[in-house]
Amino acid sequence: MDISKLHSIKALLDCGVTGSFIDRDFICLKGMNTQTLSRNIPVFNVDSFPNEAGQISKLVDVVLCYKTHSERMLLAVSRLGKQSLILGYD
Repeated sequence: MDISKLHSIKALLDCGVTGSFIDRDFICLKGMNTQTLSRNIPVFNVDSFPNEAGQISKLVDVVLCYKTHSERMLLAVSRLGKQSLILGYD
């Protein structure tokens, strides 16, 4: 939000995810600013073990646009592997 740049990104829509996430490498490559959380958020895999990417400590404030729909979101920053953006759908 604060740098007002437009970036294209492919997203995975996942109804089993409880949040929305953006890849740490993507935000570094694009020069996006982050906000630091006052307390880290633990991340667990479906097998109840902690995620190897570690806890969430930063957020990115973005406006996501798809066709005629726009929505402001706070995305948690993590290492996502092959995905750049995961949108939780609940």
